[in-house]
Amino acid sequence: MAFEIQELPDVIRVIVLLNLSKGAKIKKSTLKARIDRVCVTYACIDLSELDKALKEMSIEGLLIEKDGTVQLTAQGQHLGKEWESLLLKKEPIMEIVAGLVDGSITSLVVILSAFIATFTASSIFHDVRTVIFTAFLTLSAVAITNFSSFLLGGITEDLADIMTLQNLMNYSLSDIPDKKERDKSLMLVQKLFTLLGKQIHRSNIYGAIISGTTTFLAGVIPIATYLVLPSVYNIVVSLIIVAVISGVFLARYRSKKTRVNWKITLLETVAIVIIATVASLLLGAV
Repeated sequence: MAFEIQELPDVIRVIVLLNLSKGAKIKKSTLKARIDRVCVTYACIDLSELDKALKEMSIEGLLIEKDGTVQLTAQGQHLGKEWESLLLKKEPIMEIVAGLVDGSITSLVVILSAFIATFTASSIFHDVRTVIFTAFLTLSAVAITNFSSFLLGGITEDLADIMTLQNLMNYSLSDIPDKKERDKSLMLVQKLFTLLGKQIHRSNIYGAIISGTTTFLAGVIPIATYLVLPSVYNIVVSLIIVAVISGVFLARYRSKKTRVNWKITLLETVAIVIIATVASLLLGAV
């Protein structure tokens, strides 16, 4: 299947891929009803047009049609998930990465500040209750900031992206010579993107929650470890936990998503965390 959306069957195939990306087997009549729901009050495609699109998908190895039911092949499911990722931003990759990075850096700054402050009796970090209050206040502020930023910024960015994609699709579809097919294709795309806009709001709320929660958990575990364990052991164990979070979970996750060797992502991650932590400590000392 070509990436370009140039004809009505291309639009239908995208909707089919989105509906069946989880591998479900459904009746053709049910699939037709789902496509009609995209158009709200309009029956935007005929059964013959759906049959044509399904036949092309079957020839391309994307779909299996048997006894009035349809189901995507493994290749079709993979392509459907790619379209989901492009249109719906379902996987919160940036949110998870930002949460792990910010949580790790915040915990490192708090732990190292508290550790250094133990050598200065006049420091505000000398009182344990003050340390706990400051640590959780700082971590909560970072987590809430991440939540707010990804919620508002994510919705704005994703809606702008799908508007651009819709304009590109409309431009391609406007070259269809048959006026009836052209109008039907443009209307179907318009209704599809209206529905996607609503789903993007839900995806961004989910992503923002993931970001805030990941930030808090990545920071609270090493900080709590530092506060609970006795001296010497607390700094060692808490730094090991930070190293595991940023050096194992974060680096491996980035390597998996970017398909880059994990050693490279590990070096990048460690360098960024160290630079950000040192900068924060130096600014805090000014």
